[in-house]
Amino acid sequence: MSTPAEIKACCAASYGNDAVALVLGESYHPGGLTLTRRLAELLRLRGGQCVADIAAGPGATARLLAADHGVTVDGVDLGQSTVEAARAATAEAGLAAKVRFHLGDGEHIPLPDNACDAVVCECAFCTFPDKPAAAAEFARILRPGGRVGITDVTVAEGGLPDELTTLAAWVACIADARPLGEYAAILERAGLTTVHTEAHDEAIGRMIEEIEARLRLLRMTASDRLVRAGVDVEAVLRYTALAKQAVADGLIGYALLIAEKPGR
Repeated sequence: MSTPAEIKACCAASYGNDAVALVLGESYHPGGLTLTRRLAELLRLRGGQCVADIAAGPGATARLLAADHGVTVDGVDLGQSTVEAARAATAEAGLAAKVRFHLGDGEHIPLPDNACDAVVCECAFCTFPDKPAAAAEFARILRPGGRVGITDVTVAEGGLPDELTTLAAWVACIADARPLGEYAAILERAGLTTVHTEAHDEAIGRMIEEIEARLRLLRMTASDRLVRAGVDVEAVLRYTALAKQAVADGLIGYALLIAEKPGR
């Protein structure tokens, strides 16, 4: 069993690797930017507000929120190379005045108390070893009346097959995923009341299919890029087959959750 520190380090290293961008494309979560726009709609974002994007990755969500809603965004990510890449892409997009990125841990967010009108966390809450600590941090940085929007992998009450509880599965946002009700309960204990949920199970099934199709195409047309990036295509395809079956069996799903900090 890996320690929490090892899990975090592995996740940060993996998602900062060129192989991830090669396999996943621009958006690192099921539903892509379409689901991000739905999340923003439910957060009721308005121009001039401040948003924290936790586990911001390459910054696609942060840039979309700033460009579409006129908000300022503080993105937080644990990977140094990921933060540097996000800053470079944001400067190139002309959004450096609206979007900043910080090196930091979702369980120890480097932002002050009551700093944000909204918190976004896409396909990452399930990877945090100490979810109650992360939820408490969300509540701490939110202003009274602020909202947190999460999209994440969910699992059935009975849990997952052993093959999907490895460190690799943790990095793939599966191993420590929880039932939707458990996410809500963790947030509730941190003082955040769930006000809306939606099932988006089709998004995770579609993402698995897109990964498989992208890998097969790259294997035919750019196998040297896969080799340089260290991608073991057959190993990834074996893993996606297991995940796809778990989705078909109803063991894995995907959900959107909105919770609110009381007080306004």
